[in-house]
Amino acid sequence: MEQTEKLHNLRHSLAHLLAIAVIEKDPGVKLAIGPVIDNGFYYDFEFSNGYTPTPEDLKNFEKAMRKMVNKGLPFKGREVSTENAKKLFVDQPYKTELINEFASGGKKLTLYTTGTFTDLCRGGHVENTKEIPADCFTITHTAGAYWRGDEKNPMLTRIYGLAFESSEALDAYKLQQEEAKKRDHRKLGKELGLFTFSELVGPGLPLWTPKGTMIRELLNDYVWELRKKQGFQKVTIPHITKKDLYETSGHWKKFADELFKIETREGHLYAMKPMNCPHHTQIFACEQRSYRNMPQRYCETTMVYRDEQSGELSGLSRVLSITQDDAHVFCRENQIEREVFAIWDIIDTFYKTFGFENLQVRFSRHDPETFEKYLGTKEVWEKAESAILALLKKRGIENYIDGKGEAAMYGPKIDFMSKDAIGRTLQVATIQLDFNQPKNFDLVCMNEQGGKEQVVMIHCAIMGSIERFMSTLIEHTAGAFPLWLSPVQVKILPISEKYIEYAKKVQSELLQADIRVEMDDSNESLGKRIRIAKMEKTPFILVIGEKEVEAGTVTVEMRGAEKGLPASVSSLNNEITERKQAGETHPLQDFINFALNDIKEKKIW
Repeated sequence: MEQTEKLHNLRHSLAHLLAIAVIEKDPGVKLAIGPVIDNGFYYDFEFSNGYTPTPEDLKNFEKAMRKMVNKGLPFKGREVSTENAKKLFVDQPYKTELINEFASGGKKLTLYTTGTFTDLCRGGHVENTKEIPADCFTITHTAGAYWRGDEKNPMLTRIYGLAFESSEALDAYKLQQEEAKKRDHRKLGKELGLFTFSELVGPGLPLWTPKGTMIRELLNDYVWELRKKQGFQKVTIPHITKKDLYETSGHWKKFADELFKIETREGHLYAMKPMNCPHHTQIFACEQRSYRNMPQRYCETTMVYRDEQSGELSGLSRVLSITQDDAHVFCRENQIEREVFAIWDIIDTFYKTFGFENLQVRFSRHDPETFEKYLGTKEVWEKAESAILALLKKRGIENYIDGKGEAAMYGPKIDFMSKDAIGRTLQVATIQLDFNQPKNFDLVCMNEQGGKEQVVMIHCAIMGSIERFMSTLIEHTAGAFPLWLSPVQVKILPISEKYIEYAKKVQSELLQADIRVEMDDSNESLGKRIRIAKMEKTPFILVIGEKEVEAGTVTVEMRGAEKGLPASVSSLNNEITERKQAGETHPLQDFINFALNDIKEKKIW
């Protein structure tokens, strides 16, 4: 969530007020850090004698902070010498460690005082606590956190707070979080039977059921349909590689700790691939390329593996086995614009299909202050970033998010941001421009003069990873997938055994029309079977009883409709079949609008 300077300063000030409230409870508490985060702030403490705050303590901290807000306490900053800072924080080991670190790095030391409390802080506060609405924040919970994120260091108590510019914004966020709990993909994925995790297999390694696999395949097929029109070709690579490949690409030096490594019985060291681009470079390099057969566009949906820490794993959002719908374009510099815009068109089309409109662009560039994190020279980075800025201008993107420090290690990116159905900001796709790996691998083509010309590499993932996109899509739709994507599009419910034979005939007709249909003829009551079908978010529920058999129809209850209506199965089949023969990409997606209109008008299909 993008923060205004005003909101940042408000949140930062509240972190200081929390520290004051905690000191009143425990004068011997050791203070660590209290930064601003996307939805508020936190502060890390080491309480005396291993004490842990209770829920009642958190309420009291909040009350004490409100009193301070109403007092109108000013925030006053000043620069201080290292010697004086150490004297002030002589009993605060974590602050002392920070002081030494800042001093060795040549950074200025600043202090901010509020009332009788002084903290080591670089600033960004309200001038007076009366600028803070007393009902715009709340203290929420505690968590354990290692000092500096290192498990070798002491475990501290982290106290979190929510804070927004107004009570209305705070309430809106709380409502959003409640809705997010209902839509949690881990909860819905289990209820819908899409994926599971096994203790025997291990955390971060999802296992996909037939229903979940069907959705994955349909999504991937759709991406391929869009890519095929732009001239992409499928390739296939192995899941492991010799160390040499990643040493040449530069990944070994930067990411060796995140690689799963394999040592063969002959003592050779291999790695499971954490990305596909180095492998794809070797397909390009397998023969001499001419300008006449440029660009080369490769795509592949395949798993990669990254040794994430167990505490970072979260449902499908953060896993060890990542299925990337990956693609790489090898082109000449004068072809960059055409290739990037072609990918951009694919991204726009794909995300509009799922209701992600008005994608916002983030220009993810390198951070000059930490250039050691990146491959290549400053000149190459300036060239790549200038090329992206020119593309944004040509595309008419005047307002973009400045993503300083968000670049990939080999090049800058165009990241696409969107909001889901409940207003959360997400990164949904990326296009990356890479001059560095082609140079490392000496990837060239022969130009018109017969000389060698270094090529450029464009990395592009539409979904990014199927796992993460699935988590986004489940939560965005609350599990109610578009009709063409639903693993079961129609559920047939015969009222009793007497109507199973007719129900099977209906099922057969629908199956012949390539509609995904299941029949629930269990011994459960009709009411319970309907509830189950609705919980499964089935788009169409067909109820069959005596009157339907006599009329040769079915009673259709559409997802979200208040009641069922009679319908002709043959008309439904004919409509879908005609649309398929017309060559429409997703006939069922188009048909949903036709069906909705006819049902509203109480027409018989």
